[in-house]
Formats: sequence, structure tokens, C-alpha cells
Amino acid sequence: MLTEFDTTLPSIRQVQNLIKQTTPVELKLVTQDVLTGKVVWQDPQCICIADENSQQTTVWKQAIAYIKPQVS
Repeated sequence: MLTEFDTTLPSIRQVQNLIKQTTPVELKLVTQDVLTGKVVWQDPQCICIADENSQQTTVWKQAIAYIKPQVS
């Protein structure tokens, strides 16, 4: 069974705005690792973030502690 991608949820809309605006983010994992870059895409289970070298990393949403836009 496929999980519905609910775009009415504020968290989904916020990440979609980060993608649309190509806003750099800090993504902290529950393991205390920190990834920085731009969110490329999201689906119901994962988020993909690309670093400054365009290296893409797919992260399970359950592994994320927080996503914070980076201040220039």
C-alpha cells in the first residue's frame, strides 16, 4: 500500500518551499550528524539533500532531528 503524500501538512509545505526557493539548509540527524546543502526532493519517507559539490544524499525522514534554513 502506498503512503499518501499529504500536501496539506505544514511540514510538507515548508520543505516544498525550501525546494522551490533553493534555500540552503542545515539538516541535523538523530545521530547528531549534520548535513548542509539544498533540499532536492522529498517523498513520504525520504528527503534528498545536495551539498556544495552537488553530491546527493537521501535521508529517511525518521532519522531527521530538525531542518533549519541557513542564515547568509
